[in-house]
Amino acid sequence: MLPFLQYCGKKVKALLLKITGTNHVLGHKLWAKDFPQFSEVIHTKYLVVGGGISGLSACRFFSRNNEQDYLLLEMENHLGGNSSNEQNAFSKFPLGAHYLPLPNKENVEIIDFLKECGICLGAEENGEPILDEYQMTFPQQERLFYKNSWQNDIVPQRGISAETQQELNRFFKLMDEFRVKKDGQGKYWFAIPVHDSSKEDEVVKLEKIIFKDWLVENNYHSEELLWLLDYSCRDDFGLGIDYVSAWAGIHYFAGRKNNWSTKYKDQVFTWPEGNARLAKHFSKYTEGKHMSGNLVFDVKINDKVEVLSFDNTQKKTKKIIADKVLFASPQFVNERIFNHQKATPFHYVPWLLTTITLKNEFGGDEELAWDNVIYGSSGLGYIFDQHQNLNQIIGEKVITHYKSFSTGDCKKARKKLYGMKESELKTLVLDDLKKAHPLIEDFILEMQFHKIGHAMIAPVPNQIFGEETQKAKEPIEGKIFFAHSDLSGISIFEEAFYQGIRTAEKMM
Repeated sequence: MLPFLQYCGKKVKALLLKITGTNHVLGHKLWAKDFPQFSEVIHTKYLVVGGGISGLSACRFFSRNNEQDYLLLEMENHLGGNSSNEQNAFSKFPLGAHYLPLPNKENVEIIDFLKECGICLGAEENGEPILDEYQMTFPQQERLFYKNSWQNDIVPQRGISAETQQELNRFFKLMDEFRVKKDGQGKYWFAIPVHDSSKEDEVVKLEKIIFKDWLVENNYHSEELLWLLDYSCRDDFGLGIDYVSAWAGIHYFAGRKNNWSTKYKDQVFTWPEGNARLAKHFSKYTEGKHMSGNLVFDVKINDKVEVLSFDNTQKKTKKIIADKVLFASPQFVNERIFNHQKATPFHYVPWLLTTITLKNEFGGDEELAWDNVIYGSSGLGYIFDQHQNLNQIIGEKVITHYKSFSTGDCKKARKKLYGMKESELKTLVLDDLKKAHPLIEDFILEMQFHKIGHAMIAPVPNQIFGEETQKAKEPIEGKIFFAHSDLSGISIFEEAFYQGIRTAEKMM
């Protein structure tokens, strides 16, 4: 026993633990606003504040519509927002969003973007899109650890009761009906972007109630179904069925129409670096037109809009004078910039992403799927970052584990996450993974923990169609505009993309 314990002790010492995260230290300077006087003045026609997908999409719209006089400011030292990545010696890996589902055929702007990126290569005579399969999930796409073994697909199947199977069938049949349901004006009840959804009373009332309550009212009780729906909501929204609205919960299943491709409708676009690949495609529109490491802390409207920004690299303040400004920044940032005394009721869920480098022997004879989910877990499972690697021998394996903190008090959870040390984070993640991989610690070489305190907006009741959200969308004096996925209430690539282009169009 003693040599065994000494062996374990050596292995623990060899394990490299590292914490990264968004630059919340710089962001928190907005509270004090203790910045130097400006020492440089910059003039531009259009200023975009925030280099996430909304801001990048706006820049693309400007450029493609013959407008080159624009400037983008971003607080982080890179662009992309939640669509960012890092890499180690073995693989790139995501630091946020990691896939894009196939768009609806109505989403012509996104389809145009996919063509521009070389992801959609054209169309066959019957209209079926020709897609680059190397940028899509390969088999095995997803699996679920359920009742002590792995099964294909994340819908529980093996060993479920007849009653549970009936509930699953009834639920998915209802979602199919919601998927195609339209109002009297021909609008889908559940559309992407959400702005295009029906606003009829019967639809909007679903946004005023909790998803869990709606499920109970409609006689959905089985443990497996409720787990699946809770997992799905946590995966897309951060919060589970006890917190999100019924509208949002149904939208998860009914918003995507599966009507663009019949051949690939069950697959998604993905890359080792996740949606950072998509963010990179915007780079030609920001080359020479963006400044990273810049924190905007003040804005005033005179004849034009005057914005003060602290350059964290040069340690000086710059004044940018623009005809119009687009704030593609989240509301928790905007309320500090505009000195709002009353905090807006936007709920941001904290997330922890853990990228783990493992010896190649991890998994043994198992085939790691792209998405690997553990039934009943508080985590969201892990993705295999080298899923699309075509080499027979790939060396060390790299996986990324996702965990959202689904709770009624996101502020408290955020504070707790920021306070957690390497050892606590390691225990949190490994306790989750050991349910399916009890010996995983024997294979770990490195763990990198990435904390995101305000990872995504949560679509709680009244978030999407509520009065406060509608107010937050309103331009100020026709000179200051707002675009961010939190104004949609759902933090997905498509919403951020459309927020950017539609707001830039209004500005022009």
